[in-house]
Amino acid sequence: MLNFTFSIVDFEYYLMILVRVVSFFQVAPFFRLPGVPGRIKIGLCAMVSLLVFENTDLTGLHYEGVMEYGFLVMEEALVGMSLGFALYACDAIITFAGTLIDMYIGFSMAQEYNPVTQQQNSVTGTMYDNLIMLLLLTTSMYHYVVSAICDTFKLMPVGGIVVQWDHLYEAVLGYITNLFLLGFRISLPVFACMLVMNAVLGVMAKVAPQMNMFAVGMQIKIIVGLVIIMLTLFLLPYVADFLATEMKTLFVDILKGFYDART
Repeated sequence: MLNFTFSIVDFEYYLMILVRVVSFFQVAPFFRLPGVPGRIKIGLCAMVSLLVFENTDLTGLHYEGVMEYGFLVMEEALVGMSLGFALYACDAIITFAGTLIDMYIGFSMAQEYNPVTQQQNSVTGTMYDNLIMLLLLTTSMYHYVVSAICDTFKLMPVGGIVVQWDHLYEAVLGYITNLFLLGFRISLPVFACMLVMNAVLGVMAKVAPQMNMFAVGMQIKIIVGLVIIMLTLFLLPYVADFLATEMKTLFVDILKGFYDART
């Protein structure tokens, strides 16, 4: 049963929980989209924070003065944004793979505004990003996003944050490594076809030097690249599944950097 009798101390605890939840949803995928109404975001954050407050033991939290309370609020905001970024950062893998594909087929000069990231992205990267997000929505990935922030209060209660810099360093380094490896693996079919076609064009340039292979090759690259992209679209569900696994792995790695596993 919910207890709606709030004291000043309880309200201060609730605000710290709300800060972590709001910071998380402001960065996490699905909920940070510009199309989601602000009232829906505020209501969701308030309800999730209230449910967490009613199921969290806050007797061990102690602070003195406004300054110490302010530092605790800043810690909660930092944790929420870091965990939200851990889920949203994997979206950069898809964007990076699309940028590589556009560079291979000659679309790198064409940029378009992505309303999700609110910045200029490549054409293929924006298409892949939208398709992957739709696939993750169909698998109810947003349920994991909501449950993930709620479960963090079991490992990291309010005021019990212990920064483990070695875990954070390993998590960020591993993410940067996977960004390049996974991005290249996603764009590998287009890269292999472009490599073979460039070799064929090089041979033809030697056989028939009177032909301008540079002008002919640009059109051929675009056509072949678009064909390969269409033929490999059936692989996107596997990419979405693998990306969801990477999101969970990075979330756990970042989470380990904010609490002491020995306690």
